Amino acid sequence: MEDKARLIAVKTLCDIDEKKSYSNIKLNYYFKKYDLSTIDRTFSTEILYGTIRWKLKIDYLISKFAKKGINNIPNWVLNSIRIAVYQIFFMDRVPEFAAVDQSVEIVKYKVPKAASFTNAILRNILRNKDEFNNIDVKDKFKKLSIQYSHPEWFVKRVIKETGEDFAIELMNKNNTPSDLTIRVNSLKISKKELTNALRSKKVEVYEGRLDESLILKGYSNIEKSEEFSKGYFIIQDEASMLATKILDPKPFETIIDLCSAPGGKSTHIAQLMENKGEILAFDIYDHKLKLVNENAKRLGIDIIKTQLRDSTLYYKDLEQKGDRVLIDAPCSGLGLIRKKPEIRWNTNEDDIKQLIKIQKNILNNAARYVKVNGVLLYSTCTITREENEEVIDDFLKNNNNYELKDICSYLPLEFKNDSCKNGFVKLYPNLNNCDGFFIAKLIRKW
Repeated sequence: MEDKARLIAVKTLCDIDEKKSYSNIKLNYYFKKYDLSTIDRTFSTEILYGTIRWKLKIDYLISKFAKKGINNIPNWVLNSIRIAVYQIFFMDRVPEFAAVDQSVEIVKYKVPKAASFTNAILRNILRNKDEFNNIDVKDKFKKLSIQYSHPEWFVKRVIKETGEDFAIELMNKNNTPSDLTIRVNSLKISKKELTNALRSKKVEVYEGRLDESLILKGYSNIEKSEEFSKGYFIIQDEASMLATKILDPKPFETIIDLCSAPGGKSTHIAQLMENKGEILAFDIYDHKLKLVNENAKRLGIDIIKTQLRDSTLYYKDLEQKGDRVLIDAPCSGLGLIRKKPEIRWNTNEDDIKQLIKIQKNILNNAARYVKVNGVLLYSTCTITREENEEVIDDFLKNNNNYELKDICSYLPLEFKNDSCKNGFVKLYPNLNNCDGFFIAKLIRKW
């Protein structure tokens, strides 16, 4: 099998479908295993993420030509067909015959009996290309779901909360790859110095909207760069950085980060504290705490103390210990669909219900760890009201010793909206050009 780039895309798609694997982790695993060139990595990545994004619309088209139904097509064969359809309709630079022929070869690699079927269905699609945008569905929600390739439950929920026009804008943005954002590590290098170093290597570098953020273009495999290995930066979205800025940690304080892995916010806190003070960073998995420690070491940070703790449990030794406590709560992750498109297919409404219970539990425990006049910051990378505004409303009803704090002063103009006056901000990819995020800042009064 010569075409490793397409083969890896199919393998990863099957792993996501069958094992609920994370796309980025499996993709990197196969890249190492097959030793792909930078060009092939870029090609494989585009096919993989594009196919995941547009899976529902692609499947709707395939179903028109699959006489026995799409559910009867073996997964390996179906994913091979999917990547060909994606290339035909979304990648102008790929010849149609190459997309078809290579998918047939990939099918032969594992399910040779299905090669002629694959060839026939793809040739039939080529003869009927107009069918791709012909969505013959009367139900509005189902039609929008297929057209923009998002689950129907997601479409209904977002339209209910934000309106149809906004929901369409959001889904369009979710189907557009995001820029790569990095946080400059001011403990080791200035923003100007890092910008010059990267530009000297022909990387397109653009100014971010926060003091420590930069936008990079034209550089794949950035984690293999000398600048990354020396700890000059960490990959982090501006929305995530903003949560730490709103927390506003100070040198020599004690900060508790209850859900710290992989360490983006913990290390940012340390950076803002000038690596002076104490950060207690918790997680329930050893291998995730290892990531926190690895990031801290690379960035030259030594004030983070990782501990294996379950934040859904209450720990008496933490009672009023934290000047500031951060909860980057487990959530549905629906604000990250641009970067991790499989989230839309691997999350459902029952998951959200279970997550809300965990979020409330962690928040109520955390409230007891904050010193009087201290800060409790709650953030998620999702956009649902239940996981955000409603969790905070419920908390305030049961904890009258806390109040929301005006956070407008911490927000650059591009992130501001009316909600910040009420002590929280909700960010959307289509409005703010960053991850979907929610941040609420609470002060303990007594």
